[in-house]
Amino acid sequence: MVQQMSFSDQQARPFNTPIESGMRLLFVLDEAKGVAFDLRRLVSYDYLLVHSGDVEGGPASLHPAVPFRGGELLVKRELVRAGLDAMFAKELLEKKFKPTGICYCASELTGAFLQLLASAYSSSLRARATWVVSRFSTYTDEMLESYMTENVGRWGAEFDRLTAIKELEL
Repeated sequence: MVQQMSFSDQQARPFNTPIESGMRLLFVLDEAKGVAFDLRRLVSYDYLLVHSGDVEGGPASLHPAVPFRGGELLVKRELVRAGLDAMFAKELLEKKFKPTGICYCASELTGAFLQLLASAYSSSLRARATWVVSRFSTYTDEMLESYMTENVGRWGAEFDRLTAIKELEL
């Protein structure tokens, strides 16, 4: 006998889902105007979109600063890949097969779809996507990887400092 699962039986996960990640990256791909990016770059861009305040001179972060948020990069790859696959399944992005691997770029539907999104969050996301692409598109893959590696340990570490200061004040 096959047991059916209802929605109430499943654990609801409104944040950090493949759909959320895939939707965010549509803004980046649309802003890139036909340039295709590989998965590794898009994982970094997804982090930078929501934690833009971690970058010196960057706009305020869209998501709250949480401790050890730099660790997100370690678990984000599969989430981003699944999100991109979901967007590809709906023809909202294209896959390009290059000698270096699979790259992703906007499709004919990307811009039209994103124009339908009119919330304050989507406007903020659009602005940060413009910033991410203009700030980091000139970085080679090696430069971006180096930048992320050099800084990931600092992002979220301010909570350690605050805890240490609080303990000293006692």
